Amino acid sequence: MKAILPLALVSALCSSVALAHNAGDVFVRGGLAVVMPNESSDDVANSGELELDSDTQVGVTVTYMLTEQFGVELLAATPFTHKVSTKGLGEVAEVSHLPPSIMAQYYFGQANSQIRPYVGAGLNYTVFFDEKGKGSVLGGTDVSLDNSLGFAAQVGVDVNFAENWFANASLWYMDINTDVHTIAGTFDTDIDPITFMASVGYTF
Repeated sequence: MKAILPLALVSALCSSVALAHNAGDVFVRGGLAVVMPNESSDDVANSGELELDSDTQVGVTVTYMLTEQFGVELLAATPFTHKVSTKGLGEVAEVSHLPPSIMAQYYFGQANSQIRPYVGAGLNYTVFFDEKGKGSVLGGTDVSLDNSLGFAAQVGVDVNFAENWFANASLWYMDINTDVHTIAGTFDTDIDPITFMASVGYTF
């Protein structure tokens, strides 16, 4: 009973607040996005594949509801920066990128539901910049990555907690393929990150 009672109270308090995603609505979500690369690449000078660490930045999405069920969403964020390394050489580079994405979304449930899960699919265009060679092998040398256009998908849920306000959690997959150009050669690299975003949204 001690565990059930708080849940019942929260449910009762929230039950009168509905989440309205109606045709013509625009809503903005803002929060923190964690990019977690799931990379693979060509072998680099017999030192292993390129590995990228995770990074957390501010993410923003803007959605326009075409109907009560279908929406279009644009994702933007502050630049993500990743350290690039191999098992044999350690850190070899650092790179920043921006991953704008556009999604067609389907929202489950009714427009006035308090909780609305959704799925989305679309395209991601990743722009790489500020590439820097690092370490004893590539330090001070030119490193560049080709920009990438690929498939993107997402799942998420909105939970209303006040008039026009809602909390959101979403999970993204992005197909990011690039060629990494260095003095040691060119290496085909799949970054393919999973991105988790926790945010607060407002409906206009």
